[in-house]
Amino acid sequence: MFGRMRVWSRRHERAVAALRVAPLAVLCAVLAVPIATADPPGGLPISVVGYLALSAALLAPLVWISRPVASFAVIALVSFGQWLQDLAVLPANLAVLVALWAVAYRCAFRWALAAVLVAELGTFLALVNWRDPTFGMFFGGSIFVVTVWLTGLYAGTRRRYLEGLEERAERAERERDQQARMAAAAERVRIARELHDVVAHNVSVMVVQADGAAYALDGDVEQAREAVTTISRTGRAALAEMRRLVGVLRENEAAATDYTPQPGLSQLEELVQGSAVPARLSVAGVPAELPEGQQLAVYRIVQEALTNTLKHGGAAARATVELDYTGPDLVVKVTDDGRGAAAPASADGHGLIGMRERAGMYGGAVSAGPRPGGGFEVLARLPMARAA
Repeated sequence: MFGRMRVWSRRHERAVAALRVAPLAVLCAVLAVPIATADPPGGLPISVVGYLALSAALLAPLVWISRPVASFAVIALVSFGQWLQDLAVLPANLAVLVALWAVAYRCAFRWALAAVLVAELGTFLALVNWRDPTFGMFFGGSIFVVTVWLTGLYAGTRRRYLEGLEERAERAERERDQQARMAAAAERVRIARELHDVVAHNVSVMVVQADGAAYALDGDVEQAREAVTTISRTGRAALAEMRRLVGVLRENEAAATDYTPQPGLSQLEELVQGSAVPARLSVAGVPAELPEGQQLAVYRIVQEALTNTLKHGGAAARATVELDYTGPDLVVKVTDDGRGAAAPASADGHGLIGMRERAGMYGGAVSAGPRPGGGFEVLARLPMARAA
């Protein structure tokens, strides 16, 4: 609610300024007749019409809140003209203090210092025409003026501090979003490279099998038939991987070409046993023959989850990797008994983004978070796309 009020006040500064001046204007209107008919302690009396006109001239510039220095200057000049005419001090002369506060609140210190010196001069001139002026009266008035001035300075300093905090928070949020987009883009580049390797491998197999079929076509028809069947199966797998590759952008590939075969489910046992964190692998159901790209996605998800356990789980953390083939989806669950919610957050960690990117390419999803009983859990579900 307060945030909406602050936004509204920034959009309607004139209306807010008028609302602030309204109480003082009402007070001046109520005291018009009593002050006009009274004998002032300093200066000449003023008529009701003159009182209202002078009060309006003093209060009207306060609405000009976007130009506090000009507003203060106009009010000070009107007050100086009032002193030159030897007119009595009016309640509307409090507008000088309101304008002084606005200058101290909104403007640089040099303008605020000039304004308080003018206000102090005005206090001195007002007491010159007083019947029995004393130093105590000037001292008390000066204390009041300086208090208003210091209050404006403090409010302005706090406003600028809060604006700086908001600006830094917005900049940090923009930088965080930018880093997340960069991480997602980098992950897409890596996925594109890996899928490219998978498709290139399948095409290479097709070429080899086609050469073998051409060689055995006249001498061994059965061997040629098996080669053609292998070409068909491999081609369908490559086509499926290529469809998933569409839409993944590959930008600024600068890494050297790597001909090492990409890992799959057959290397999971080796990954778990060779992990720096103590871990074990559990498989439920009959392992399905999945496309190489999907096997690579599962491998990378498990690898990243074990890496997170090593980074955040603590020295004594142990992990469990579970693969469940019993349902329509391949369920990959990596749990540990580490620190869980008590683990420090990583400012530059984008592992979860990468896992979600990989699972999303195959219509899956990844969730991660602390477990109720302690530790951390990464749960991925990927529809099992049978290899062609």
